[in-house]
Amino acid sequence: MGEPVLRSVADGVLTLTLNLPDRRNPISEPAVVDALCSAVEDADGDPAVRCIVLTGAGTSFSSGGDIRTMLPGGGLVDEVPVNTRQNYRRGIQRLPLLFEKIEVPTIAAVNGPAIGAGCDLACMCDIRIAGESARFAESFVKLGIVPGDGGAWLLQRIVGFSKACEVALTGDMISARDALAYGLVSQVVPDAELLAAAGALAARIAANPAHAVRLTKRLLREARASSLSVILELSAAAQALSHATADHREAVDAFLAKRTPQFAR
Repeated sequence: MGEPVLRSVADGVLTLTLNLPDRRNPISEPAVVDALCSAVEDADGDPAVRCIVLTGAGTSFSSGGDIRTMLPGGGLVDEVPVNTRQNYRRGIQRLPLLFEKIEVPTIAAVNGPAIGAGCDLACMCDIRIAGESARFAESFVKLGIVPGDGGAWLLQRIVGFSKACEVALTGDMISARDALAYGLVSQVVPDAELLAAAGALAARIAANPAHAVRLTKRLLREARASSLSVILELSAAAQALSHATADHREAVDAFLAKRTPQFAR
């Protein structure tokens, strides 16, 4: 197996490409989880990285779990159930916890089918853009299992409880246009324009002061599970930090002088 995740950086935007196209980019194997976690952690720790775009090589975004690993002895499923539990906790479940923790914004450029855990991987990102050929399925029930990587938590926070129930309990395939109508993605573009569209959005994010972008993302993430009073306290603290930055002073000076601000890079 070659590099399971490819990295490419340009103008503060890191593009991560799942790179097992012959197998439709499964993400359940330890090597893939390790590579993706490593790339995302490195990006979050690098102030020069202002946005991440995640996509898949070939014609699929991600097929999710490799079904062969679900057979006894296949690597994921152990003869002893408690060991299978640990395989999930030490494996694929690291991804949703990491994506929830990081501050660098993430965009999923869904270039084809995003199935099972692949659909959930897209949901872990902050923003999703789909090519016209993209398809989505929360299809665990079709295999007689449940979302093992946090899909039950992720999906309903994006599309709402009722629609999440419909999608997860039927396991039906969803077209890109239906995904747009459900609010699962924010844009659908021609396949040939997908990476350009994701890159353009990432560039608009990257053009803003990095500290303000990262702190704003953190507040948005925390607000999903916190009370208003808690978010107001966190906002006051983040605002105090922001007011003390050179980028804030530059933004105010540029606004008053009616010129384009020049933020730190």
